[in-house]
Amino acid sequence: MTAGLAVRGKASNPPQHPAPARLRSAFARLGVLGWTLAGLGIAAVLWSLIVATGRFPRQLFPSVPEILAAGQTLWTEGLLAADILASLQRAAVGFALGAGIGIIVAILTATTTAGRNLLQPVLRVFSPIPTIGLVPLAILWFGLGENSKLLVIALGVFVPVWINSHSGLASTPVDYLKAARCLGAGRWQTLSRVVLPEAAPDIASGLRVGAAMAFVLIVVAEMTGTTSGIGYRISQAQLFSQADRLIFCLIILGIVGALCDLLVASATAPFTRWAQEER
Repeated sequence: MTAGLAVRGKASNPPQHPAPARLRSAFARLGVLGWTLAGLGIAAVLWSLIVATGRFPRQLFPSVPEILAAGQTLWTEGLLAADILASLQRAAVGFALGAGIGIIVAILTATTTAGRNLLQPVLRVFSPIPTIGLVPLAILWFGLGENSKLLVIALGVFVPVWINSHSGLASTPVDYLKAARCLGAGRWQTLSRVVLPEAAPDIASGLRVGAAMAFVLIVVAEMTGTTSGIGYRISQAQLFSQADRLIFCLIILGIVGALCDLLVASATAPFTRWAQEER
C-alpha cells in the first residue's frame, strides 16, 4: 500500500524540463527587446529559406547578407543618416501640426454646440477621403516644396487624432460633469480637471495612430520634389531596380516608426496611468 502511494505521488509530479524554463527566463529578462529580436530573427530565417529555394529572381529577392551590405553602403556614403534625419524632421513637424489641430478641433466638436453642429458634419464628410488622394491638391496649392509635404502629413495625422480625441471627450460620463458643476467648477475647470483626464487614453491612442500615419505618408510625400529622405531613397531604389536598398530602407522606416511609437507611448503614459491601474 505504501509503495503504491509512493508511486502515485511520484507520478503526480510531471517531469521538469529546465531548458525551456531557462529560455523563458532569458527572454523575460530581455523583455520587449528580446521578443523583438527573436521575431526579427525568425523573419530573417524565413526570408533566407524563400531565397534558398531559388524560385524567385535573385535581383528581386536578395539574401539577408546582400540587404545588409546595401545598408552598409548607404551608411558609408553618408546617405542613410541624412535621409533618416530629413524624414524625421518632416514627420515631426507634420505630426505636431496635425495632432495639435486635431485635439483643438476635437475639444470644439465634443464640448461646444457650435462645433458639434457646424464642424462635425463637415469633418465626417472629409475624414473618409484618403489622404494620399489629396497629394495632387497639395502640390497644386503649394508646389513641390516642403509645405506640400507637411500639409499631406498633417492632414493624415489630423484625422485619427480628431476621431479618437472626439470620441473620448464626447463620452465623458454625465455624472462626472454634474458632480463638477455641483462643486462649483467653471467651464474651463471642468474641461481641464474632468473631461481631458477622462479622455486621455483615447487621445493617447489617437496620437499613436497619428504617429504611425505620419510615417506611412512620409514615403508618399518624399517621392516627388525632394532629394533626401527615406521615401526618396525608396523611390530611387525602385526606379533603378535596387531591391536590396529598397528592402533595407523599408526595414529602417519600420524601426524608426516603432521607436517613435514607443516615444509617444512613453510621453503619454503619465496621463493615462490611472486607466492602466483600473485594468
